[in-house]
Order: sequence, then C-alpha cells, then structure tokens
Amino acid sequence: MNRRKFIEAMGVFGAVAVLPMSGYSAAKKPKYKMGLQLFSVNEDMTKDPIGTLKAVTAMGYEDFETFGFDGKKGTFYGHRPSEFKNILEDLQGTASSGHFGFSSYLEKSEDELMRFVDQCIEGARVLDMKYITWPWIAPEQRTIDNYKLMSGKLNRIGERVNAAGLGFAYHNHGFEFQDHGGENGFDIILKETDPALVKLQMDIYWVMHSSKRSPRTLIKEQPGRYVMWHIKDMDKNTKDYTELGKGSIDYADILPDHAESGLEFYFLEQGGNYAHSPMRSAADSASYFVKHLQNVF
Repeated sequence: MNRRKFIEAMGVFGAVAVLPMSGYSAAKKPKYKMGLQLFSVNEDMTKDPIGTLKAVTAMGYEDFETFGFDGKKGTFYGHRPSEFKNILEDLQGTASSGHFGFSSYLEKSEDELMRFVDQCIEGARVLDMKYITWPWIAPEQRTIDNYKLMSGKLNRIGERVNAAGLGFAYHNHGFEFQDHGGENGFDIILKETDPALVKLQMDIYWVMHSSKRSPRTLIKEQPGRYVMWHIKDMDKNTKDYTELGKGSIDYADILPDHAESGLEFYFLEQGGNYAHSPMRSAADSASYFVKHLQNVF
C-alpha cells in the first residue's frame, strides 16, 4: 500500500478505526482478541505487508492468522520470521496461527514432508504462534483414498508439531462434506485422526454452505476439539462470500458454545466477492463485528 492509498484507506476507515477502542473502553473487555485471516487482504499483504498491517490494526484487529509462508526462503510475506515478529510487536499485534502449504506434500515422501514441517515449526516458534494449520488440498486430490492418506499424515504432523510445543489443526472448506458413495472426507478425518494430535479449525461459513450438520451439532460430536473458528458471511443470492452483516448467516443465532467447542482463537475472513475492495471489506466486517457480535466473545 503506497502513501496515497494508505491515507485514502484511513480516510474511509477513520470512523471504523476507533470503534473497538471507544466501544469497549468502559465495558468489559472481550475474552478473545479480534482476529483476521490475512488471506482476506492477501494482495495488499503481498504488495505492502507493513502498510497493510498498520491499516488493519487501525480497524481494530489485534490477532492474525498468516497465509504467506515461503518454505524455501523461510519467510512470511518476504520478511524473515524475526523481522515479521518485530513488525507485529511494533503494532501490538500477534499471530496465533498460520496456514501453511501442506497440500503439495500430500503425495511426497515422509522425509520431504517432515523437512517442511520442521521449517514451519521454526517459523511458527519465532512468531510465538500457538497453532500450525493445514488449510486446503487441491481439487485433484479430493478423493476418498487421499482423505485416508491425508489423515495418516495429519496424525504424524500433529505428533511432530506437538512434540515441539505447538498445536496442530486442520481447516475445513466445503469439499470435505461432498458425498462419495455414502462417505465424505470430513467424517474420514474425524474418524481416522487422533483428537489429541489434530485439532480442528471450523470454517463456519463452509459448514453452513456445505454440511448437512450445523456447527453446534459438529461440536457436540467432537467437544473440545474445535479450537479455532473462521467467521465470514454468505451472500444471500450467490452463496459466495460477503461482508459480515450483509449475508444470510445469523451469527447471533447459530454460534456454538465457546467452552464446548474448546475455542481459543477466531479469525474474521473474506476470501473474495468484495463489495469495493479487500481493505474496505475488512473494515466493514470489523465494524459490524464490534457493533453486533463482539459482546458474545
């Protein structure tokens, strides 16, 4: 983000920027920090990570989930982990989780996978992350056999990550709920992974979009395992992403119980279909969340 764009953003988001502070200065402080999955503003983070983090911090976001780890270079958004941590600390921000690119290692050797896992651990430790998260598999990988293959790898990664003093989680989309002759990938993951080694990050949008079971039902089936949530809204017509408060998901009505879930962190996210721009959408969602939902966190 160049200087002109940053000033423009601050002009647009000026009212939003003070909401979290002014709205809660005299009230009970929320238990959880308001988090943002940085994929929501990925293009901005790629171009100008420091300026973008300054802008989203001004919107009230305090905690972040990274997306931009380069295993070959060992960097986050082009910065060494120690540099990126200093940037966050200067903004009084934290990064409690990261989405790491495990998908390409699904069919690689165990040695190659574990070398990458160790790179992830090294970077996550420097940032004081609590969780390393497997976020996605490619469309051509979404077969029943591969869900079973992945479940074994999830257990082994979880064992290694846990031994390093960190947590490991799997993040769902909608494809895991697709029926394959009476089976689906999500149930395989639940059945064949060890809850002590592999926690879950529930993307509530995708559960509402694609699962036959509600977020509350899934949590009742695996209490204490859903340690993180992704919160985003669903366009009323297209079912695509949209800004919080503009869609069809009534979060005040459907949110599961935090304690039953085992919730430790949540992250607002919007991966596309922006009304104006990613930064404006991040601001609009923050504003809505602070006004209508943060009181329950």
